Amino acid sequence: MAFSISDTPSLTGSVALVTGGNSGLGLASVKALASKGCHVLLGARDTAKGERAATLIRDQRPGSSIEVLQLDLASQASIRSAVEEVVKNHERVDILMNNAGIMAMPEMTTEDGYESQFGVNHLGHWTLTALLMPKILAAPSPRVVTVTSSAHHLILGIDFRNPHMRGKYSPWNAYSQSKLANYFFALGLHREFVRNGKRAMSLLAHPGLSHTNLQVETQERGAGGATGAVFKFLAAKVGMSPDAGALPQLRAALDPKAKSGEFYAPRFLSTGAPVTRPFLRPNNGKNIEKLWQLSQRETGVALTI
Repeated sequence: MAFSISDTPSLTGSVALVTGGNSGLGLASVKALASKGCHVLLGARDTAKGERAATLIRDQRPGSSIEVLQLDLASQASIRSAVEEVVKNHERVDILMNNAGIMAMPEMTTEDGYESQFGVNHLGHWTLTALLMPKILAAPSPRVVTVTSSAHHLILGIDFRNPHMRGKYSPWNAYSQSKLANYFFALGLHREFVRNGKRAMSLLAHPGLSHTNLQVETQERGAGGATGAVFKFLAAKVGMSPDAGALPQLRAALDPKAKSGEFYAPRFLSTGAPVTRPFLRPNNGKNIEKLWQLSQRETGVALTI
């Protein structure tokens, strides 16, 4: 049976946090979660854009419960401030959707000195997830959904000795490495939940080829080059809408039959209905262990279950 958001249980009384919730797949996810009665924390670097997105959803669906949360994943200080707000105002977080990301950017660093794509796409979500863990585990059946990309297949592995690619930077390799880190992170978190006997679930999703502002920003502000131009063209011509592209991560978040450790992706890799996918990367245990050590060392934040 095809997955349908309308067939999933009500989320009234639940709290969800979506990073990058003001546009693209994040906005589609916020809209869907709010439609199920969930109180959604819309994480946005630019709160003005976040408020406009929230207003748009409320206009389309009166009664939607949305709270804009200032959250810049390129800043560890901003992440800590956002978590303080969540801890102060909410007893639990039922769904954490690690959605935000940047793609094929020129070589630059975050305010904490991380390569920007690894810093935002992985280390930012590492710190956010780790610091929110007490609130996540306070929920009765929490889920952490991490969004990766098929680009994680385009690199042999994470350079654990030089994760910021200093002296050897490539925009697409950096993006692929960050998405591979997302992949190992979701699997590692699943392993930790199981090891510690928690009801919490960690799931992985990738949206396929979706027509969102990610391709536009990559081409206009990034360093995608000819590859970025091709992706932008294909996304506009044959890519899925943001609502369709968000279905894998929404199935991971909402499907009552979903299981921790599962990977959801479009049926035909780039397009199609969300289905479970096999894990094709070898040495998961070894790489997960190295990623945990690297992430804690870089951020100074331990992820304790």
